[in-house]
Amino acid sequence: MRLKTLILLSALLPLCLSHGLDPLGWLFHRHGQAQYFGSLQADTTGGACPVECDCPPTFPVAMYCDGRGLNAIPSIPSRIKYLYLQHNAISAVPDSALINATNLVWLFLHHNQLTSDAISKEVFLKLEGLERLFLHHNNLTSIPPNLPRSLRDLRIDHNRIGKVIPTDLEGMDNLTILHLHDNNIADMGTSLKALKSLTLLDLSNNKLIKIPDALPEHLHQFYLEFNSIDSLPEGFLGGLAQLQYVRMSHNQLTNKGIPSDTFNVTGLVELDLSYNKLERIPTVSTTLQHLYLQANQIKEFTLGSFCSIVDVTNFSRLQTLRLEGNEISQEDIPLESALCLRRASSIQI
Repeated sequence: MRLKTLILLSALLPLCLSHGLDPLGWLFHRHGQAQYFGSLQADTTGGACPVECDCPPTFPVAMYCDGRGLNAIPSIPSRIKYLYLQHNAISAVPDSALINATNLVWLFLHHNQLTSDAISKEVFLKLEGLERLFLHHNNLTSIPPNLPRSLRDLRIDHNRIGKVIPTDLEGMDNLTILHLHDNNIADMGTSLKALKSLTLLDLSNNKLIKIPDALPEHLHQFYLEFNSIDSLPEGFLGGLAQLQYVRMSHNQLTNKGIPSDTFNVTGLVELDLSYNKLERIPTVSTTLQHLYLQANQIKEFTLGSFCSIVDVTNFSRLQTLRLEGNEISQEDIPLESALCLRRASSIQI
């Protein structure tokens, strides 16, 4: 083995010396050599990487400018597909900012100082392949116009948006994730009607007083916590066959405002109605697995809310039931609940 190593080194030695290199230098300067060879591989297609950003030679279509104290968007090479500009002090997106960035797939601008007036009305028009746009934690008062119809994931939460109109989301057939939580939205109108592919909608922590109209039929997760909703429309879950998670805690819901059998729909996995004004347990489907009702005004444990018939094959699939912070105690749970709620690991009162 030692002989083979000597033969290999003797073969490499003339080659290294002819290039003025230390044949064993790689053992002591591995980091420096990596930078040297990395610089040789730098891709300058469509423009060089701005000095304030990083464009890794191993991932030449990405440009990392996050957390650099930037006040403006730097020049973007046309090859860039993934642009990271979050955690800066950028306050505007003029037409010139993305003029070369027509190949963008991801654009992250969250945690900046953007205002709606400072975003050009046509700046996003040429980004025909953009799939992810993150604008959360800015100072926007409206959704930017002319968003790409290719978007799949739009996060514009933690802004100051007060209203969403149909033209804001028009033609966005591919959108699957929409985060609008932590804004000042009081009205959605029929703006959700066009979102044929939407599966996750988060409208929590806004100023809604009613359920938005025309909910997308493919919704899988629907979050409405921390609003001022006091009633639900008749059968509003009826056309949402794929809906599994509904969270409506911290609203103003009463039993009078919930039509009969509203939540008695198959497919629903989790329902959170905690911190409302319910006095009775609403009727839920036997397929529901997790039900949160804590901090309401419930005065009676109604077993019929879970099981209309109890036998070997008819029972609730409920695993989690939380009722603490209501006006009932452990003694109010009927003995028959052991049959109806046989899968519940615990009932918290």
